[in-house]
Amino acid sequence: MSNAIIPLLLDSLASAALIFFAAVGLTLVFSVLRVLNVAHGSLYSIGGYVAASLCLFIASRQLNPYLSFAALLFSAVFVAAIFGPLIERSLVRWTYGKSEAVQILITFGLFLMLEDLQRMIFGVQSFYEDAPMRLLGTLTIGGVVYLNYQILLIGMALLVVISLRLLVNHTRLGRLITAVVTDREMAQSIGIDTNRIFILAFSLGVFLAALGGALATPTSGIAPGLGADTMVLAFAVAAIGGLGQIEGAAVASLIVGVARVLAIYLVPSLDAVAPYAAMLVVLLIRPYGLFGSMTARRI
Repeated sequence: MSNAIIPLLLDSLASAALIFFAAVGLTLVFSVLRVLNVAHGSLYSIGGYVAASLCLFIASRQLNPYLSFAALLFSAVFVAAIFGPLIERSLVRWTYGKSEAVQILITFGLFLMLEDLQRMIFGVQSFYEDAPMRLLGTLTIGGVVYLNYQILLIGMALLVVISLRLLVNHTRLGRLITAVVTDREMAQSIGIDTNRIFILAFSLGVFLAALGGALATPTSGIAPGLGADTMVLAFAVAAIGGLGQIEGAAVASLIVGVARVLAIYLVPSLDAVAPYAAMLVVLLIRPYGLFGSMTARRI
């Protein structure tokens, strides 16, 4: 029995880790800015393209292959530094206080532009460089061979969860973010620079999305269309956990990860449907998500 449970558990955790990176940035941005960013999936795929390009460059120049690990992290920082402030200042800022329909339409337009930008820069071919995965080697558990890179992904996801909780609960920036989330107008009245908080929060969301894309590249590569697939999956996870709930994103990612792996083990043809079936079941029981709740809306 344990020989079946251990592989199922590790596969589920590794799948949940990648899903979590795709969803946590989306839910963080919504919790602070109250903006549904449909372009989130494109930022995920851009992070993957940049990471794959850097890793291929390192391989082509025969540089130290361990630099590829630094390339994964640098890719996320680079994408966040370039796209975070630019998108927030030029576009997202004008959606604050607007209806969800307006936000979705505007960010969907941004999604289309970013998808075209990717095709212009990187072309339509797939990118794949598995150097980070090969360097870490394999591990045998219960007679089943696993990639150590999968264990790294699980550890990275746990690190992000812990870091976000420490940021929100035990830092000055976290207290400022909490004040802005609780009452934006009151935060402005006591001198908090809400525009700066919004830029930082949005850039952090972009960083998490790009980091997810970068970390996924060594296992599955990057190809056109990944942004759209990631966007839909991230919204499903956010809906299950409750929009704006970081812990909810973590738990929902685990639920979706288990659903996908069970489908692969038992009914492979339902692999693509499993996450949305899980979402349907959860929302029928809890319409606001596992950690969400109905709140009063200021008009």
